[in-house]
Amino acid sequence: MRVAKSGIDFEIALAGNPNTGKSTVFNALTGMRQHTGNWPGKTVTRAEGDYLHDGKRYRLIDLPGTYSLLSASVDEEIARDFILFGQPDCTVVVVDATSVERNLNLVLQVLEITDRVVICLNLMDEAKRRGITIDHAGLAEELGVPIVPTTARYGKGLNDLTTAVSHMVSGKTETTPRRLQITGELSDALDELVPMIEEQYHDLPNSRWVALRLLDGDYAVRQALLDGSIGELAGGNR
Repeated sequence: MRVAKSGIDFEIALAGNPNTGKSTVFNALTGMRQHTGNWPGKTVTRAEGDYLHDGKRYRLIDLPGTYSLLSASVDEEIARDFILFGQPDCTVVVVDATSVERNLNLVLQVLEITDRVVICLNLMDEAKRRGITIDHAGLAEELGVPIVPTTARYGKGLNDLTTAVSHMVSGKTETTPRRLQITGELSDALDELVPMIEEQYHDLPNSRWVALRLLDGDYAVRQALLDGSIGELAGGNR
């Protein structure tokens, strides 16, 4: 699922719940430099486009809107597989500023998979209209990744967003993503399971996450391990 990088310096995944303004962010950044097709083997539309920042070309991949990465639907499977196996240089998660708590479920799941995350806190104008105040700096400290407030439909904050992405992919920004603290029997099970997975599949980018999904009873991940397709995903998305 990884896009060919000919002429592209960095590849950015754009994730988010439905109705967060994700498509508006995508269109505002890429303008006419975009095209659509289908995800390989799927009937789901795939949109991608390019933008320039400080002389570098970024390819933005607009993932299907989803509330979760637990692979209960085709959209969730596509988003999960691309973030995990496609290994984008950065994942931007668009969050609705009027409903931050509901959106955090997806954010926390993305943080379990990758360190390279920037949160786009969109619809700030609507939040202000409703009298909602957000301590985005405090939330960024809690989550361990940058948060950029935006109102994409008016172009507000998008320059700050592309700068934050640039700092992320260049290594200028260090993150400490908030992750599930595991102790006791679950920790022991992970210590036993992770080396077994890594021995079988050397190219998996996040064997801990795969192990957690197995322990949680994720049927799709279990099947992918049993039939070897998870190895194909890991090897084929580099």
